[in-house]
Amino acid sequence: MINVLDLNLVRTFVSVAERGGMTTAGNALHLTQSAVSQQIKRLEEALGTALFIRDRKGIRLTRAGERLRGKAVRLLSLNDEILAEMSVNGLSGSIRVGVPLDLVGNMLSAILKAFVEAHPHVEVSLVSGSSTDLKKLVQGGAIDLAIVEELSSVPAANCLGVERLVWAGARHGRAYRRKPLPVSMVSESCAFRPIVIEALDKAARDWRTVFENVSMEATAATTRADLAVSVWLEAFVPDDLEILDAECDVPRLPSFAINLYGPSRNAAAAARSFEAHLRAGFPRERRAS
Repeated sequence: MINVLDLNLVRTFVSVAERGGMTTAGNALHLTQSAVSQQIKRLEEALGTALFIRDRKGIRLTRAGERLRGKAVRLLSLNDEILAEMSVNGLSGSIRVGVPLDLVGNMLSAILKAFVEAHPHVEVSLVSGSSTDLKKLVQGGAIDLAIVEELSSVPAANCLGVERLVWAGARHGRAYRRKPLPVSMVSESCAFRPIVIEALDKAARDWRTVFENVSMEATAATTRADLAVSVWLEAFVPDDLEILDAECDVPRLPSFAINLYGPSRNAAAAARSFEAHLRAGFPRERRAS
């Protein structure tokens, strides 16, 4: 067994583990699928153990791979941190980060603030939009990283956490009792929209759209005024709204994963450092296993 790990192999391993496939990892790393496969084979030979199970269902981590994954992420983060801190001017550059409209505030604000304070020479630009649009932007290279909300039934090794999608209404409100149910919707490209409509239709619950917009602030205001109900990830429901349970005659909604896409292997140190900072700062109790 070797005494020093090749960080390039470790970075490839992390990319495959996060993206759940060698082809998608190769696209992100700008490598062929064959090159990625060879690098994984070299790392497995160096460590003397298999890291992935390959079958008809695809590729997934072995127990050894699961143990390595967390340590590999920390190793790469420490490597990037050392390089940044030991350089003459410290970490610098610019990062473009895509964040869904409903996740911009809350816990992400603290994570963003801590990174900016630790790296004052890095310019962080946020791009807000629907998860569908943000995923296209990061895959096309228009932004460096994207936080994307997707159904938790979709396997993703790059998962930061899983949250229940819930209904919310005004405190002591009555909107949920009205027929048809008044619903405040966001844009048509919102990842929640088709799921909500399908759930309402399956429950045979009549509903109507009260307000369609691209602003979560406007959605919250409409809900707060008891004009309608709305849907949120449980951890991100505004404090002045209340979660509606099954007794309120609203259909149960599925859970959504909060997944991180990017950066590419050739991304600047600032983007890789931000990725590590985000992973470390995201509440551990909300991460998917």
